[in-house]
Amino acid sequence: MLCVFHNPASGADKIRVAFSAVAPTQGVLWVADVGGLFNKNDLSAEIIYTRAAIETLVAGEVDFAQMTGALMSSARLQGADPVMIAGVQDTLEDRLIVRPNIKSMEELKGKRIGVFRFGAASHLRFLYVLGRYGLSDRDVTLLQVGDTPERLIALSGGSIDATLLSPPDHFEAQRLGMKTLLNLRDFKVAFQGTGLVTTQRLLAKRRDVARRFLKSYVEAIHVVKTNPEVSKKVFAKFGKPKTKSGWKTPTRLSARSSNPSLTLLSRALKRSSKASDRIPAAKTANPRDFIDISLLEELDRSGYYIDALYR
Repeated sequence: MLCVFHNPASGADKIRVAFSAVAPTQGVLWVADVGGLFNKNDLSAEIIYTRAAIETLVAGEVDFAQMTGALMSSARLQGADPVMIAGVQDTLEDRLIVRPNIKSMEELKGKRIGVFRFGAASHLRFLYVLGRYGLSDRDVTLLQVGDTPERLIALSGGSIDATLLSPPDHFEAQRLGMKTLLNLRDFKVAFQGTGLVTTQRLLAKRRDVARRFLKSYVEAIHVVKTNPEVSKKVFAKFGKPKTKSGWKTPTRLSARSSNPSLTLLSRALKRSSKASDRIPAAKTANPRDFIDISLLEELDRSGYYIDALYR
């Protein structure tokens, strides 16, 4: 599925940006678009919804993409050159949604668990949850079902017994009669979730464009934190109809500096190495190779720009 939102700006540098989920964690990109921040920084942005964000980025079909550290890491471990240049989510906030007859983690033994695909965030996060309760992937049957809509259909139709869903999609699962077994936010677990990703190729060839894009992104984080009215306009354009409680303004973002975390990416790599023998490189990978905060550092050096936004 591919949806394009074009933001014209005469004489500006053209960029293409992908996002892969209609969720509050994607809101920073949308705010930058609706709030006119790309235009302000001489960029003409084409915002593209696709379920193949990492594939389109690696192929050079888009210049930037929002995705989780786990998804970006998986591609890099297989020889591609994506790097995370900013992070906006640093905790787990998924809900473990189950069929109504399941009342405990123990009852998941032998059950069918739906994930987006092996190595994706939904897979790695579920492995973490299993381990926390003394279980492993050998105790369940993991199925590659697809993105959130496909997993909701599979769960309500009875072809899977459980899946992880990010807010606000768990509201739809509850409306269909499913049950929230766990709220991962209660674990208070640090996790490199959604971030801004580009490629080393682009940083080398169009560094000034990348700098202006990141500046727009940082300014959008400030707007999200300080101007909820803009966020309401954002979801009117990009969001799906939800209950009022479903579309809360995404103010629960990471620190103002937006630095992706070496520690959190290191944990993601460890989970990748345990998740499957398909990517043996995960066992020896250096997390420093997966992020590039040089542009953020340049913004900070230019008059402490980021901190000044909040004064």
